[in-house]
Amino acid sequence: MPYVFGPVPSRRLGISLGVDLTPSKTCTYDCLYCQVGKTTCVKADPGPLVPIRDVIHELDQKLRHLTPDVITISGSGEPTLHSDIDQLITYVRKTGNHQIAVITNGSLFWRDEVRKRVLEAHRIMPTLSTAFEETFRTIHRPHSSITLAMVIQGLKELRKEYEGELFLEIMFLKGINDGEKEINALKKVLEEISPDRIELNTVARPPSDGRASSLDRQRLQDIKNFLGSKAEIIVDARRKRGDHSHDSLLVLITEMAERRPVRIVDVANALDIPTDEAGSFLNRLEAEGTLCSREHEGDLYFSR
Repeated sequence: MPYVFGPVPSRRLGISLGVDLTPSKTCTYDCLYCQVGKTTCVKADPGPLVPIRDVIHELDQKLRHLTPDVITISGSGEPTLHSDIDQLITYVRKTGNHQIAVITNGSLFWRDEVRKRVLEAHRIMPTLSTAFEETFRTIHRPHSSITLAMVIQGLKELRKEYEGELFLEIMFLKGINDGEKEINALKKVLEEISPDRIELNTVARPPSDGRASSLDRQRLQDIKNFLGSKAEIIVDARRKRGDHSHDSLLVLITEMAERRPVRIVDVANALDIPTDEAGSFLNRLEAEGTLCSREHEGDLYFSR
């Protein structure tokens, strides 16, 4: 499997070069909203899931030709399931030129050893979408050994030990965790964890389960106002195109679509190219059979 992907457009980070430390699709959760697809291996015990030396070698090769805004440890599953994630973080830190972000569901930070492995990252971005166990199980469908109380306690412990930026994501699903009772209870827990920023998110790409529906902008704005000054609605970021040839753009777009469905505007924004050019690339890749498209809530998405 390829371990490094991108660059891909990120609503939170700009141009992100991703590192995937888990075989697809290995995770502690099987979330309703996951854009990568249904989890086929739900597990809770960390281990050396892929050869970390091979990951580092592939990343080194990529960085000789690309200058991303950030190196993101995320991918097709839960990255903290890899017991050698700290070796990757140490390698990137030694390069001295790149920010490191760990995008995680936050489900394993109740384990002391897991917290210690990620403390050298510049930014940790866990998810917490409810303060109620029943809702937690509805949204995330976690491994049977993981409870919401364990997740919340782990995040509190991480906040005490971690000196970098802690950005906590809330994934809102219409009719599931967007009611007043949910928001009120969640606000209390957020105050106890005290993240540096609270990022409000909702379904933006085709989810793994049709029950996951997005909130409209006004509802997100109301929630933002209630949660206070730390809360922010995630928006797309436009970045500069690098020095890429026609063929390399096709490769980059294919890699983007392999990891998550993309729209024409996502490709245009990520690579700073006109939308008609992005559309032309995507249509060509679909005609060749490399990508396929499907419509979701009025938008056309392309995926591998």
